[in-house]
Amino acid sequence: MSDSDLKAQTADFETPVFESTAFTTPPPLSEATVAIVTTSSLHHPDQEDFGPTETGYRVLNGSQRDYVTGHWSPNFDATGFAYDMNTVFPLDRLDELSSQGVIGKVAGHHLSYAGNQFELSAVRMDSGPSGGRWLKEQGVDVVLLTPV
Repeated sequence: MSDSDLKAQTADFETPVFESTAFTTPPPLSEATVAIVTTSSLHHPDQEDFGPTETGYRVLNGSQRDYVTGHWSPNFDATGFAYDMNTVFPLDRLDELSSQGVIGKVAGHHLSYAGNQFELSAVRMDSGPSGGRWLKEQGVDVVLLTPV
């Protein structure tokens, strides 16, 4: 599927409007625990790859650097990721910010979703809130979203 075909298919999608939005006030960034949530279909080699319509998530161990991308969209060029994982998963940059005191600390675990989805209601209603709750239970204050 070409980029122009994909744009044509999604051109009439309505943006959802919510009556209220969830918002919390995090601690100062210099005290906050920061996690990454990516839509680049990252997983560890021992985890199952994302299926074409899978809306769940994978928990990524931040102490490992063996990430594999399963992103299959024709609009995604994996060259940048192959060269430097930080293009889609800037964990090394967060480590630097933590060592400089800009952020409090980097979370031990992060989340990955498959962003190449056409039907997002399951993410919006199920796996998104579930992942958010899980991160909150892990003590995460701030999320850096890397949409791919």
